[in-house]
Amino acid sequence: MSATAEGPDVPWWKEPTRDQWYAYTAAWLGWTLDAFDFTVFLLIMAPIAQEFGVPLIEVTAIFTITLIMRLAGATASGWLADRMGRRAPLMISILWYSICNLLAGFSPSFTFLFVVRALLGIGMGAEWPAGAALAMESWPARSRGFMSGVLQGSWGLGFALSAAAYGLLYSPLEAWHPGYGWRGMLVLGVLPALACVWIRFYVKEPEVWAENKKQQDTSQKQVSLPLFAIFKRKYLFNTITGCLWMAANFCVYYAIWAMLGTYLQKELGWTPAQVSVPVFWGNILTFLACAFWGAMSEKVGRRWALMIPTFIGIFIAPLYLLTTDPTMFLVWFMLMICFVGGKDALNPGWLSERFPTEVRATAAGFVYHQGAVWGAFVAPVLTYFAVNQGMGFAMPMLYGTVGSLIVYVVAVYLGPETKGMEMRSELEIFEREEYP
Repeated sequence: MSATAEGPDVPWWKEPTRDQWYAYTAAWLGWTLDAFDFTVFLLIMAPIAQEFGVPLIEVTAIFTITLIMRLAGATASGWLADRMGRRAPLMISILWYSICNLLAGFSPSFTFLFVVRALLGIGMGAEWPAGAALAMESWPARSRGFMSGVLQGSWGLGFALSAAAYGLLYSPLEAWHPGYGWRGMLVLGVLPALACVWIRFYVKEPEVWAENKKQQDTSQKQVSLPLFAIFKRKYLFNTITGCLWMAANFCVYYAIWAMLGTYLQKELGWTPAQVSVPVFWGNILTFLACAFWGAMSEKVGRRWALMIPTFIGIFIAPLYLLTTDPTMFLVWFMLMICFVGGKDALNPGWLSERFPTEVRATAAGFVYHQGAVWGAFVAPVLTYFAVNQGMGFAMPMLYGTVGSLIVYVVAVYLGPETKGMEMRSELEIFEREEYP
């Protein structure tokens, strides 16, 4: 992997080449716009339930199936990215989820919406492993932690965009014609397809992958089953602790965000414009927190940069969920995000560093998105206790957040420290030798 310059006197942003910046930008665009397409749905579940005349818990089932299907997309895309390169799976995934969101906006029935959003989950899952591998393999080790935080934190920027669109456009569209509000929000999701133009013309494959692929072809030692390779004895503990980390990560995230809009509207009586305030600014803070704690990982290490903010978050969660005062809710919620918002900072970087080049996209995609499967059940479980058991949303959200944060801290502590690791092109797994 080349760089324009090296050494402590060179600013970190001058170290990457133009091609490395192009590759990173492509992954950044794909992830940010992926976030917009998915998170806008979290804000419109109540009107969807009303229009189709179904219980809210059935609408959360769409959220669940979307997350579950991400695992299928991630596994397939990771395999393609390890065998064929990072660019093509990334473009396919962006086109896939963009078209699915467009179709969802024209859903004639609840069943049609369910099916199309399930298919959207495949495209969503496919984007992450290809994009993460492309960005992290293309980036110099010195600032990889910081740029990992910027990349993953951009999910918050995508969520903020959906919150802004919801706050500004939902009510006018609804006033224009009943039902157009939530449909218009979904139709906007076709815009990410434009990112494929950038990828097609400006992005090259990472040098470390290209050299690794050349070595595989020359030696005729192909890792044809990379998903099985990460469960070999050598990588098993790393894989298991990574899966536990990501499962807790997703459960924390959706315990905080999945039903937040519904809780604020249905129980606290907030308007769509009011709801958009914590969602928008909370996600801007998520981006900043990810960038900050990603940068901290270059100083204190990967594990401590994740454990410190999440441990603090355990004690802040009750403060915003046990108040109904709008001002105090905003204050404590924003403080919570300043810390817990950094929990995703190293998802691309640390997962990429934990696995060899020839299985990196498959491994990172599987470990990350199996966590999404666990997170998929958070919204229905919260809704069950809130509605069916009459608990309201605040206490189930609190229990889910704190419990998941505790598991998160333990899983991160058990993981390996990889700060400063150089990604190598040398073959590390000879799959054919162990699986004749």
